Amino acid sequence: QVQLVESGGGLVQPGGSLRLSCAASGVLFSSLTMAWYRQAPGNLRELVAAITKRGEITNIADSVKGRFTISRDNAKNTVYLQMNSLKPEDTAVYYCNVAGTTLWGQGTQVTVTS
Repeated sequence: QVQLVESGGGLVQPGGSLRLSCAASGVLFSSLTMAWYRQAPGNLRELVAAITKRGEITNIADSVKGRFTISRDNAKNTVYLQMNSLKPEDTAVYYCNVAGTTLWGQGTQVTVTS
């Protein structure tokens, strides 16, 4: 059974940082491109960043460039999203995804507010 479990979301002030984690099980994680998406209320789900099995970053949204970093640890079957200099417009539910598939985690809420 495939499972993607996100963690690390929360409430943070503007300018703060959070690190999201997504632990995968039931898949050959080291062979997969992984991605983070986010969805704010009333908006479509959008791609934030993606990383290949070798750790090459293939996509990163213009809105987060220079602030967010995607990384992975294949030994731990985990993909991360380090989010720095957070802004209120980063508020959303963040989802982990096996790129190109319908495999999604349950999401983790990130709220940036003063």
